[in-house]
Parts: sequence; structure tokens; C-alpha cells
Amino acid sequence: MEMPIPDAGALSRRRQLIDGLRAIVPGEGVIVDEHELAAYESDGLTAYRQIPLVVVLPETALQVASILKLCHALEIKVVPRGAGTSLSGGALPLADGIVLAMGRFNRILAIDYADRTATVQPGVTNLAITNAVEARGFYYAPDPSSQIACTIGGNVAENSGGVHCLKYGMTTNNVLGVELVTIDGEILRIGGGALDAPGYDLLGAVVGSEGLLGVVTEVTVRILPKPETARALLVGFASNLAAADAVAAVIGAGIIPAGMEMMDRPAIHAAEDFVSAGYPRNVEALLIIELDGPAVEVDHLVQRIEAIVQDCGATVIKTSTSEAQRLAFWAGRKAAFPAVGRISPDYYCMDGTIPRRRLPEVLDGIAEASTRYGLRVANVFHAGDGNLHPLILYDANLPGQLEAAEAFGADILRMCVRVGGVLTGEHGVGVEKRDLMSEQFNEVDLCQQRALKTAFDPPGLLNPGKVFPLLNRCAEMGRMHVSGGALRFPELARF
Repeated sequence: MEMPIPDAGALSRRRQLIDGLRAIVPGEGVIVDEHELAAYESDGLTAYRQIPLVVVLPETALQVASILKLCHALEIKVVPRGAGTSLSGGALPLADGIVLAMGRFNRILAIDYADRTATVQPGVTNLAITNAVEARGFYYAPDPSSQIACTIGGNVAENSGGVHCLKYGMTTNNVLGVELVTIDGEILRIGGGALDAPGYDLLGAVVGSEGLLGVVTEVTVRILPKPETARALLVGFASNLAAADAVAAVIGAGIIPAGMEMMDRPAIHAAEDFVSAGYPRNVEALLIIELDGPAVEVDHLVQRIEAIVQDCGATVIKTSTSEAQRLAFWAGRKAAFPAVGRISPDYYCMDGTIPRRRLPEVLDGIAEASTRYGLRVANVFHAGDGNLHPLILYDANLPGQLEAAEAFGADILRMCVRVGGVLTGEHGVGVEKRDLMSEQFNEVDLCQQRALKTAFDPPGLLNPGKVFPLLNRCAEMGRMHVSGGALRFPELARF
């Protein structure tokens, strides 16, 4: 399809935008060359790509404020971007908008061990926070599998979790304050170093807002003392049902592990082939259960859990006896996504959350859909809090397989909502789940959510086209196409 020929007015406005951005961010901070822009054409949801109009890389909050003021004046759309690891298309660019890349905001600004806080810029990676404080016996609890690459700003945008979120909470439970720049260039401070703040919970609204309300330029997080002891159990089962029953039995016994993860046979074999973590190959499902705290308490809970899982039919039980073995148990789980990438040309990573008690039913439903669509699936998920990550395996080079994978994924998400769950646990809505929002929310719900966005961003310039369905009575005018349950995006005209 031929691109529309831009008129003189559009070209003039683009020139005005570029000149204005270069005046704010000198040197190499403004990218306009199409080959260089290609590096920003997608995030972790690589099935969708779009070259942005311009990419700008600010270094200070004042530069961010000036950029947003300029875009506000010129009515230019803005897509904030961290490391680009989002799996829901949260940082997918727009052809008629800029990408505000926050990678240069990569400094740890302050660490207060007495108050147990760290203040960092949004481009600092998740793992870097722990690395900065571990010499003093502290760490940052949220630990997404991509923690070596994902940034704290992106974690705030998507309310990321990780394998230890069962006990220590999501990002929202570990963020105390942010510095936020609004679309008209106002710099706000929301929250701070204290455990709570008076007034409306604006911090709760900002964390998980997917870049729709403002651009975060600073984050204050809670750091925790490292537990005295941590031990992990590797527990194999002859069926997914038995493993799911064990998850419910452990939580039902009043035990809250630091983490409780589950993998099915395809994921187990892929991970073991990749990192040789010592996983048993003769099981259908595997639980990794970690306990931490005082040594006496941990040893007691290990014995209790060993008894519980035996009663649930465990066929393999390994309990770590050293820190190296504990880390090995987790190595396979942490590497599960790249490991699955070795057994399939492409995979589609889903994210939905369900009540724990409905886990066997949903796993059966995923297996049935796998047969119906003719696509394999590997299940890796945070079993303790019911956050599923089915990995749908497909080959984008085969006609129709991407569309089938999308339709399969949409069916999984509808099933999550149907059993009392939600569309996302930690990946966010982005564009991936945007047009499934009406499965979970009615028109009144969506209008209220839009009203909150409008209060922060009246012109709707921040990350437009994300989260909210295009076809509802509160939506801005837009077009989309749906085929077989799979989302299709309209081509966007470039200036």
C-alpha cells in the first residue's frame, strides 16, 4: 500500500517539531533517520512494528517537561519507552507520534538504609537496584524474569511482579513515591519516602497506568533486608491437576511462601535442555516453592510443605541444601522464556490471572484450545497468586499461524475473566488486550477510567491507542479490524 503524500502544512509542523526537540536536547539526542528509528519500531511484542515519527532521548526532568510542553503545543502524540521489554505492546510507536526514550535516566540518586529506601531514575534496571544495595544486606523484592534488562520506569508503568510477588507484592507495594511530568510540562511529586501519604491515592493510580497519565522521571522504592535463610523445594507431579491441588493445599494451610512457581512438561524440558538446572524429566508438572526468613522457621515450614505435597501425590521432592542449589532451581524458571524460544520459531507470551482454585479447570481449557487450534503451548506461571503465562508456540512464516496464536490467546484471556480472574497480572493491557477490555469492564467502568486519564491528559496525547478499546461510546474516533478474534491495527499516516 502506498503511503499518503504529506501536505506542506504537515511537513512544516514536522520540521517545527524536530527543530524544537533539537533545541531542547542537543547533540545526538534526537533521532530522525529512518534506519536508526527502526531500532525503536517495536517492544517485546514483536509481532507488531511501526516506525515512529521521531525518537528523543532526554537526560533531565526539565528536558522532559520542555519536550512535553512542545508536543502539547503542536498536538503531537507521545509514547514513553523504557528498555522496550514490554510484552503487551505498551511501547509500540505511532507513525504520527514521538517516542520519548528514557534510557539515559540511568542513575541511582540516593540510598537511605535507615529508612530502607532507594531513589532512582526510571532507566535503572530492576536488578541494578539490588546490586547497588546487596553489599549492605539489602535487596529490591520485585523480580520479573527480565530483571536484568527491564527498567524500574517500565516496572512502574506495568505494575510488574516476579517470582517473589506472592509474599512481597507487586511494584505498587514497593514504590513509595514518583516524580511525574504531565503533558503540559508540569513536574509533580506524588508520594515520597514515607510509608503513606495523605489525600487521594494518586500514587496507586500512577503505578500501572501504562504511560497514559504522565512520564515518570524519578522513583523512590522500598528496599528490604535480605532474609537470614532461603531454601527452595523442587516438587514433581504426575499431572497438572495434582500440582494445582498442591498449590491450593499449601496456601490453604496458612503458609505464604516467598515464591511458588509452576511449569508443565514442555516448559520443564525446554528449561532443562537450556540451563541443566537438575529438573526431573519424568514428571508432567513441576512446582518450585521457596521459603525465607529465620532458619528455624524455614526448616519447620520445609518439613510441613514436604508432608503436604506428599499427600497431594508428589513423585519427586528435592529440597535445596545450599545457596548454589537454590539458585540452580530458579535458573531454569528464570530462563524459561528464552528456553522455549529454542524449541519454536516464535511464541506468544500470554498474561492473565485467575483464582487459584480454578487452576485445574483453566489448564484443562488451555489444553483443549491447544488441540482445537493445532498449536502447542508451554505453561509457566506464578502459581501462588494465579498469574498465568501460557507460551503459545507458532511459526510466523506459516500463513495463518500468527492469527491462530492471537485467537488462541484471546480465548485464554476470555476464559480467565469467565472464571473470575482478570485480563492481566503484570504485563499490562497495551495494544495486546486493548480490545478485550470490554470482556472485563462494562461501559460505565471504561468511561470512569477514561475520565481519570482525561484529568491528567485532556488532549489525549500520552500513549494514545493503548489500554482503552477503540469501539466504545467513550472512545475517541478510530478504526480497527478484528479477524478470528485477532487484533489488527489500521495503518497510520505519517506526516
